[in-house]
Amino acid sequence: MRMILGLALATMIAVPAAAKVPLREVSEIDDNMLWVALAIEISDRCDAISPRTLKGLSYLFGLKNRAESLGYTRAEIKAYVDSDAEKARMRQRGEAYVRARGLNPDSDADLCTLGLQEIEKGSQVGAFLRAK
Repeated sequence: MRMILGLALATMIAVPAAAKVPLREVSEIDDNMLWVALAIEISDRCDAISPRTLKGLSYLFGLKNRAESLGYTRAEIKAYVDSDAEKARMRQRGEAYVRARGLNPDSDADLCTLGLQEIEKGSQVGAFLRAK
């Protein structure tokens, strides 16, 4: 029995733990960050729409908890959130999302249109927004 236990422990030590992928590659985190980012951009640029701030903050807190449950440290999460490269990549993803709906991400009016569409269809983006 001791020999089996020793062999099992030796095997566990010899096999390195699987490396975590960057948070940008964890779709359940990264995609949901996109929805929050889109909602913020829409509410910042459209006077007819306001953010549901508490709902958004609660959602972000849940994403942070989920990332931690996946094994990411607070430092890794903070580095992902604060990264200028990640912010630029997220902006590109958001702009592509807007364009894919036939709208111009540089147009405040088009962002208002998108926001109202998202609210109407009850999407995750729309859940963070409220028409005034």
